[in-house]
Amino acid sequence: MTIIAAKDLVIPLARAGGRANWLYLPALLVAAVMGLPLLYLGVRALSAGPAIWTWLGRVQTLHLLLRSLGLALAVTFSAIMLAVPLAWLVTRSDLMGRRFWAMVLPLPLVIPSYVGAYLYVSLLSPHGVIPSLLSTWLPLAKWPSIYGFGGAWWVLTLMTYPYVYMSVRAVLSMSDRALEEAARSLGYSPWAVFWRVTLPLLRPALTSGGLLVALYVLRDFGAVSMLRYTTFTRAIYLHYQSSFDRSTAALLALVLVLVTVILLAVQQRLDRLKVAVVAHTPRPSPPVRLGKWQVPALVLVLIVVGLALAVPVGGLIYWLVRGVRVGETLGSLAVPLLNSALAAGLAALVTVVAALPLAILAVRQAGRLSRALVGWSHLGFAVPGVVIALALVFFGANFTPALYQTLTLLIVAYMILFLPQALGVLQAALRLVRRNLEEAAASLGHSPGQVFWRVTLPLITPGLTSAAGLVCLTTLKELPATLLLAPPGFPTLATRVWGAVSEAFFARAAWPALILVGLSSLSMLWFHHNPYTRNEPTS
Repeated sequence: MTIIAAKDLVIPLARAGGRANWLYLPALLVAAVMGLPLLYLGVRALSAGPAIWTWLGRVQTLHLLLRSLGLALAVTFSAIMLAVPLAWLVTRSDLMGRRFWAMVLPLPLVIPSYVGAYLYVSLLSPHGVIPSLLSTWLPLAKWPSIYGFGGAWWVLTLMTYPYVYMSVRAVLSMSDRALEEAARSLGYSPWAVFWRVTLPLLRPALTSGGLLVALYVLRDFGAVSMLRYTTFTRAIYLHYQSSFDRSTAALLALVLVLVTVILLAVQQRLDRLKVAVVAHTPRPSPPVRLGKWQVPALVLVLIVVGLALAVPVGGLIYWLVRGVRVGETLGSLAVPLLNSALAAGLAALVTVVAALPLAILAVRQAGRLSRALVGWSHLGFAVPGVVIALALVFFGANFTPALYQTLTLLIVAYMILFLPQALGVLQAALRLVRRNLEEAAASLGHSPGQVFWRVTLPLITPGLTSAAGLVCLTTLKELPATLLLAPPGFPTLATRVWGAVSEAFFARAAWPALILVGLSSLSMLWFHHNPYTRNEPTS
């Protein structure tokens, strides 16, 4: 085993035959596109009068900020508390059926948050299915409400814990266990080994996964709207609904961007402390025997899978069957299905291509400019989709009318929204490419471009496919940007689901929602079956 400090993995391309300064041009172009929403917000904010600026200092604005941050922190903490033990169980223990559970546990990501929210509302609201059934056998004085903070925290935790789980599971699958075995040979208990050896190695995965969860919660619109919990995103949408209050909404969005900058700064400070452990050839090790903890561990996995996956999917099937019985016509969904697949595929291609130069600069030419470009790229994921959509509508209608109401503008919105996801996966893949392979190719007379195409690109192909799969998955579920930017006559599965849910036609929404979940599952399985997450413990 070789222990390599993270700074040793970040090498200039000069050692591989030349520098990659030419990559700054496409990286700056991508950064310029990412900055369009912020430019739009700035224009709106500057057009606001003095009274609007004083509005930001009101108690109500601080209360809204605390509500949004409180939900983000609560969901992030609970997602980490769920993800770490689940990832450890499927990678390091002899959990019964661990290979199956390793494939199933990330699947809640295929369920859009607004679909999960409306299903839990239909099942658990005071007049929902479950209280109605229980009231026939049990006298229920008052059924607890699912609306508000509790419901939003519950649903968003179940929908987002896979972001942390997949990051932690990838690290546990690839890292060599010699350090843990050495600690055990010194007499440390399994719990002490986890806290002193394993957990420090997971810090990069926890910070990156936790950041994705926090940003997801801060920009979520569908779940908080369904569960009637007002955060920044819901308040921004309500202000945008009124054509007379867009400046106020822009100011709220700028506050949300400021919060994102603070979160990114905290993550970068934590990243300076991380150390990467890379093994030349990870050797198989026997899994940890759970013994008497086998049944409790299995119960934990079953509860999480049941609440996060079985209940939503079962709810969709229930509403579908109920709708068919009362004469609800399913209708053809061929066009929305093809439109969703086309948009997701194009978004994945464009986003991965746009993220690649940023990832190369961040890993191979780390510096102030590259770090600034990477940090800047994360802002798009924090700005609500409705703001990004309206910013592109503004620029499209005023400066590029040829692109207005076209699929191109929708793909650009997806790229702005989901580039951080692709960037994180590509950076992880590039860090695993050993410097001696690139240097050997350079020593044979290959140019930097030839080194990349013949050596680096084949080695990071699994990372490219994983990034594309993750972007496809999230694109299929995106709602606000799709609602506002989809070309006329371009229905998608997401817009069909929201159209039915917003009118409380749960049975009508079940059929497109089930297809959306099935299509998203294909992207999830694509992401799962790659060398970065396929390693399993030896029996």
